[in-house]
Amino acid sequence: MLSHSRPSVRLARRPRGLSLVELLVGIAVGMFVVASAAMLVSSQLNDNRRLLLETQVQQDLRATADIVTRELRRIGHWPDAAGFVWIDGAAPVINPYATVQTDAGPPAEVDFSYWRRNAEDGPYGFKQDGHVLRTLLGAGGWQELTDGNTLRITAFRVTPRDGPQTRLPCPKMCPDGTEDCWPTLTVRELDVEIEGQAVSDPSVRRSLRSVVRLRNDLVQFNVPGAPTQACPE
Repeated sequence: MLSHSRPSVRLARRPRGLSLVELLVGIAVGMFVVASAAMLVSSQLNDNRRLLLETQVQQDLRATADIVTRELRRIGHWPDAAGFVWIDGAAPVINPYATVQTDAGPPAEVDFSYWRRNAEDGPYGFKQDGHVLRTLLGAGGWQELTDGNTLRITAFRVTPRDGPQTRLPCPKMCPDGTEDCWPTLTVRELDVEIEGQAVSDPSVRRSLRSVVRLRNDLVQFNVPGAPTQACPE
């Protein structure tokens, strides 16, 4: 009997690689993943940069506002404040440092004076000069208070907010029988506003506003023809 024997070894299939279409699809997916990662990193870097700029502008404005506020509170400081106390028969003395001069501008400016421990009485002041805030330090002249290379001051305003006048009683009425010549006391406040932006990115803007209560109230004598006389005689 004839029998046909089956081959014992099968022929191995020839190895087959990626087709051109599969290779192109893989490259496209890889490029999409890389592009998405690059956009995410770029977005994170931009957000971090903007946050740093906002923090810097805020800190610079806060430091500037603190200096301005601290100085304005000293307006009218005077070691001879006891001279304000009226004593019968004694001539009262007027505080030579009580005047505050503000200019709404632009550019805005505030000038004032006060007595310091080194006996230097000013003048002192703050003003906006272009995009820089300057401070007046007596004989030292005007000096930069802010750095124009990093912070651009866009607005600086100092607005007086005086309270209502209170009449101080005198032992005698005025010659016309009224109280118009009695001295008056005024509680003074200054509204300070500062606005600025980053030099490297003008879209980063910040503003600060503070109300400064002057520690020295304004006492004004109103006797006609006698500016240093507190009450009518």
